[in-house]
Amino acid sequence: MASSNHRLTPPQSTAVTLEAATGAGPNTWRTPVLIIGFGCLISLMSFGPRSSLGFFLTPMSSANHWGRDVFAFALALQNLLWGIGQPLAGIIADRYGTGRVFCAGGLLFAAGLALMSHATSAPMLDVSAGALIGFGLSGTSFVVVLAAFAKLLPLQWRSLAFGFGAAAGSFGQFLYSPLAVVLMDTFGWQQTLMIFAVSMLAVLPLSLALVSPASGATKEAAPQSLRQALSEAFAHRSYMMLVLGFFTCGFQLAFITVHLPSYLIDRGLSATVGGWTLATIGLFNIVGSITSGWLCDRVPRRYLLSFIYLVRAAAILAFIAFPVTPFSSIAFAAIMGLMWLSTVPPTNGIIAVMFGTQWLGTLAGFAFFSHQVGGFLGAWLGGLVFERTGSYDLVWWLSILFGVLSALINMPIVEKSVSRAAVMPA
Repeated sequence: MASSNHRLTPPQSTAVTLEAATGAGPNTWRTPVLIIGFGCLISLMSFGPRSSLGFFLTPMSSANHWGRDVFAFALALQNLLWGIGQPLAGIIADRYGTGRVFCAGGLLFAAGLALMSHATSAPMLDVSAGALIGFGLSGTSFVVVLAAFAKLLPLQWRSLAFGFGAAAGSFGQFLYSPLAVVLMDTFGWQQTLMIFAVSMLAVLPLSLALVSPASGATKEAAPQSLRQALSEAFAHRSYMMLVLGFFTCGFQLAFITVHLPSYLIDRGLSATVGGWTLATIGLFNIVGSITSGWLCDRVPRRYLLSFIYLVRAAAILAFIAFPVTPFSSIAFAAIMGLMWLSTVPPTNGIIAVMFGTQWLGTLAGFAFFSHQVGGFLGAWLGGLVFERTGSYDLVWWLSILFGVLSALINMPIVEKSVSRAAVMPA
């Protein structure tokens, strides 16, 4: 009589099975270098315009006679809907492939930027800058790019590719922040948004290099359904701690991206200084993200995350404790830049180690939802607190507190693959 036995097996990468499923191999045009290059361009082109939106706060608010809370709420809504859409984009990408996700995201992002240029009311701003750009980001962000990297690239390329993918987003910030200032001075803020909208359409052809297979086209040692993957992850203590810690990253990044240019103007500095401050964050994060990806294979990722959050908290404390000058702004930007998206490679790396890559886009998407809930609160509270108190001080102090708490939360994470029951024939 036939019988079956069970053994425990860790999740494995699907990358080794993909040559046949996707056509990605050494004899095709989709080489690892090309996949990384095109993915980095998508990350750059999605994160660049998004990171420059803070420069539109003052001119749009002035043109439409809004308080800062109106614009802040729209970008807070964008962060929240980006977070809500990210797991859905991850599920679609993991189940049906990434190509259609990139295309849909690029079109939504372009439409949101175009409509934003004509927004004359708060609801219209919420729909364009909030909903359309938010959902567009969920389909074009580095979360989907890194999930495609994990599925398409050999294991030895993965950590460094994660670093390059995150760094590309930062280079987009470095490139687009001063570019937005120059374009707004030359053409006005409305035409600048239209230029950014047209540029987003380039995501469609670039996505051809990152088309990954549907989940049914890959094989893992212990294949899972979506429901099984979610149940496993949300019952895993280390995954939940990782998700909670990622909240702080979103809170700090969204608050600084949206409100730092206006904060500097309030302190008597020019918009140009604000542009170069955000650009410096992007420039230094290129180094920080690549270094973080390199370190992921050399030091425990949980310690790396704790270090990043502690340095952020210390940098914010030093920045608000001393008079704000062009030098202190650039110095603050340089330190924050090194830590900016350097959380992404270790976060995605820990998830891949624990659960494999079959549902990486989905699980990273849920972690990113926590990130964007933090982003929603950081952007919204910045505007709300300023309108109520005339100062951003409370939100700066919250950023410091959350940084310390996240450093502590990440310390106990266990970087170990889960064991799953696999059926073995008699």
